[in-house]
Amino acid sequence: MKLLTTLGRLLAVPFWLAVLVNLAAPFAAPFALLIDVAAAAVFALHLLQLVACRDRLKASASPTRDRLLLLLFGAFWLDRLPPAAAVVEQLLQATREVAVDEAEGQAEHPPVAKVEAA
Repeated sequence: MKLLTTLGRLLAVPFWLAVLVNLAAPFAAPFALLIDVAAAAVFALHLLQLVACRDRLKASASPTRDRLLLLLFGAFWLDRLPPAAAVVEQLLQATREVAVDEAEGQAEHPPVAKVEAA
């Protein structure tokens, strides 16, 4: 699997370089349009991956870098992101900490008995 993702990343770089060259100096008639359409489709799919992996990106050590690399490499960069199970565990841990903090806060401040007016 690692070989496949490495190969995919190596092939993505020349693809995006061809897209940039095509923008600077368009290729021959049918190829320029085909490259533009392919680039737009790949970019749209990578944007969808950004939305789908939003939580995994938030949990990564450097989310901005991972967002850019996910736009560049797409699914070939997903193995570098924290797994979804780790994100769920992180969210559960944060929820537990909030619950403990709230319980401790209530213990420090016991409810005040209401005094009825005579």
